[in-house]
Amino acid sequence: MKTVSRVVNGERYVAADTAARVLTVAAELGFRPNTLAREFRAGARSATVGLVTGDVANPFYSRIARGAERALREPGLSLLSTSNDEDADRERTLVAQLVERRVSGLLVVSADDDHSLIARERTLGTPVVFLDRAPADVDADTVVLDNAGGIRTAVEHLLERGHRRIGLVGDLSRLSTHRERVHAFGDAMRAVGVPDWQRWVRSDSHDLDEASRAVRDLVDGQEAPTAIVTTNNRITTGALRALVDRTDRPALVGFDDFDLADVLGITVIAHEPDAMGRVGAEELLARIAGDDGPPRHHVQPVRLVVRASSSTAR
Repeated sequence: MKTVSRVVNGERYVAADTAARVLTVAAELGFRPNTLAREFRAGARSATVGLVTGDVANPFYSRIARGAERALREPGLSLLSTSNDEDADRERTLVAQLVERRVSGLLVVSADDDHSLIARERTLGTPVVFLDRAPADVDADTVVLDNAGGIRTAVEHLLERGHRRIGLVGDLSRLSTHRERVHAFGDAMRAVGVPDWQRWVRSDSHDLDEASRAVRDLVDGQEAPTAIVTTNNRITTGALRALVDRTDRPALVGFDDFDLADVLGITVIAHEPDAMGRVGAEELLARIAGDDGPPRHHVQPVRLVVRASSSTAR
């Protein structure tokens, strides 16, 4: 048995003809070494990186995963993707499970406000990079979007088109990205003398139906907005469903580009989710390699893509 172990593990001191016979029999039996078990026995971490994101049905998260996976491929690491479904308790369970698997590191799009578990695992040696949402209670590596700049650009574009009553339909109010975007929206509206901008803000529109209801509530109300900003791709889709049969459609600008946005003529604040995943993975690889420098914070650029939906106010 010891001889077989030495052969399959590539150790020395085994005669060439003996090694050949062992490998022949192993091939006939379909034997394959368990690399994960070997690593665990040696006390090492696995050649896997854990990714925790939101709803995997959202193309934004699948593109983050694609960018990270491609960056991890060359150094020989694989990506294990999981979804917290925007649930903090589920996220903590997933983090614990991934750590139990001895992942080499974690990429996290967090739905949690309490990152004490992640902070503890970082102290114990698991590198962590936060994507899209920067934690308020942990100073760690982050890769986020220019949320404030994107919303400001969207509002300024609509103001230039003559709109003053501008609405905003946003995601879960507990998410840091939502808070950043609403804050930037308020700043931009106050800057042009619109103090009551909050009357046209709708939050907690996390799925298509909620987004559709929020848009209908805005456009059916008194002094309805002549333009609406939606804060992510799913909300934009919900808005389009709500407006499809209306002749009095408000102008529309969505945060996140999406498939068919060009065909439908939707003005968007575009960015590259693949790049977020790639940069996050590169930061994680540096930490895995022993980089113990201070946390680094990356802000990914966004850009306005003007299409027909952001029409001039009538």
